Amino acid sequence: MKIADKDTKAVDLVRAALEKAHEFEDYHCFISMNEARALEKAREIDEKIARGEKVGKLAGVPFALKDNYLSREGVTTAAAKMLDNFPSPITATAVAKLEEEGAIMIGRANMDAYAHGSSTENSYFGPTLNAADRERVAGGSSGGSAVAVALKIVPFALGSDTGGSIRQPASFNGVYGIKPTYGAVSRYGVVAMASSTDTMGCFATTAEDVDLVMKIIAGRDEKDSTTLDDYWTQELGEIEAPKKKIGLIRDCLGEGTDKEVIKATRDYAQKLEAAGYEVEDIEMPILKYGLAIYYIVQPAEVASNLSRYDGVRYGFRSNDANDLAEVYSKSRDEGFMAENKRRILIGNFVLSSGFFDAYYLKAQKARTLLILAYNEQFVKYDALLCPVAPSPAFKLGEKTGDPLKMYLEDVMSVPPSMAGLPALAVPAGKTEANLPIGVQLIGQRRSDQLLLKIAKDVEEIQ
Repeated sequence: MKIADKDTKAVDLVRAALEKAHEFEDYHCFISMNEARALEKAREIDEKIARGEKVGKLAGVPFALKDNYLSREGVTTAAAKMLDNFPSPITATAVAKLEEEGAIMIGRANMDAYAHGSSTENSYFGPTLNAADRERVAGGSSGGSAVAVALKIVPFALGSDTGGSIRQPASFNGVYGIKPTYGAVSRYGVVAMASSTDTMGCFATTAEDVDLVMKIIAGRDEKDSTTLDDYWTQELGEIEAPKKKIGLIRDCLGEGTDKEVIKATRDYAQKLEAAGYEVEDIEMPILKYGLAIYYIVQPAEVASNLSRYDGVRYGFRSNDANDLAEVYSKSRDEGFMAENKRRILIGNFVLSSGFFDAYYLKAQKARTLLILAYNEQFVKYDALLCPVAPSPAFKLGEKTGDPLKMYLEDVMSVPPSMAGLPALAVPAGKTEANLPIGVQLIGQRRSDQLLLKIAKDVEEIQ
C-alpha cells in the first residue's frame, strides 16, 4: 500500500485511483464519486508534508466506501431508492477514524439495497460486474467494494458483513476480506441491517494491508455500546498460533459444493501444512442448521430496523399519498425493493404472537447451540477452515428469480456470523475458467489477528 511522503504525492495517488475508476466505469463499482473533495484533501496532505508537519498512517491513501456507511461527503443511499439523495448529518465512526489517519474516500461503492443480497444485483442503481468475468456477479452485498479492490482502483475498501457480505464477494473476486469479531468495529453511522450480526470490515490484497486498516478502525466507541475494548494491538510478526492446528470442516465439502471449490480448499489445507500447521478433518453437523437460524433471526431484525422508513422522518415519500396511512404504505411500497419487502414480511411473520415461540425463540436457542459447538472445536484448534461459498461466482440473473437458491449462497458464511466469530476470506486459487475461489479461516472471538497471521504464513510460502 503506497502512502504519501516526500517522494510520493497524495494528489498523484488519488488522481491515479480516480483515473482507474473512470477506466473501469462499466463495471459499476461506484454509485457516486467524490472527486473534487478527494483531490482537495490530497493537496492539503501534500502541503502538510512539505511543511514538515505530521500526517497520518494512511496519508493520501485512496479508498472506496460501501454506501451504507454514513459520511457528510456526498449522499448515503445504501443503494436504495428509499435513501436516494439522502445527505447524512453525521460521519460513521470507522470513516472518521480512517480520515483522521489521512485516508481519502474517492467514491461510494455499490451494494445490494440495504445490504439485502448475495450478488449486488439488488442495487437500485444496477448490478456490479465481477472483476474476473463481466458476465458474472460480483457477490454481495459488498460487491462494489470487492471489485474496486480486485481491479486495483483502490488498495482497500470498507464493507459490512452480516452473513457473508464481505467474505463472499472477496471470494468471488480474488481478494482478502475480513468479517471481524462482532463488536470489534463500531456500527455507529452505518445503516442498520441485522443489529446482532452486523460487523464492519474491509477488503485488501494482502493480509498485512487488512491488518493495517483494521488496527485503525477497531476499538471501543462510546456511541456504540456493543463495541469491545481495542484488542487489535499486536504486530503480525509477533503472533504465534499456540496449537499450530487447523480443523478442516468436512461438512462443507460434500454434496452441493462445487468440485473445484473442494479441490481449492484441500489445496489450501496442504499449503497450511507446508507453512507448519497440522490440519485435521472435523465434523460439525450443527452447521446444516445455520442457514435456517440466520433466515429467521436476520429478517426479524431487518423488519425492526426498516420500520423507521415511514416516509415521514426522512427518506423517500410517495407523491401519490392522500392521507397518513397512504404515506406509510405507498412510500414503503415504492421505496423498498422486492428483496427488502420479502425480508420484512418474513421478519414480521416470525415475530408475530402466534409464531414467535415456534420460530424466533427456537432459532435463538439453536444459535446458542451453534456457539457452543464452535467453542468446543476451539479447545483443540487455533482456527477452522472451509470454503466461503459452495460455488464460484454465478452468472448475472441466474438466481434472481429464485430467492431460495440465492439464500443458499450463504450456507457456509452465516454460521460464524451467528456466533459472532471472526472469519477471514483468503484467495485460494482459480477454476479452469479462471474464476477466483476463496476459503475462510474462522477463529474464536478476538482471534482476528491470529487468522491474519495464519494467512500471512501461507502467503510467504507461495
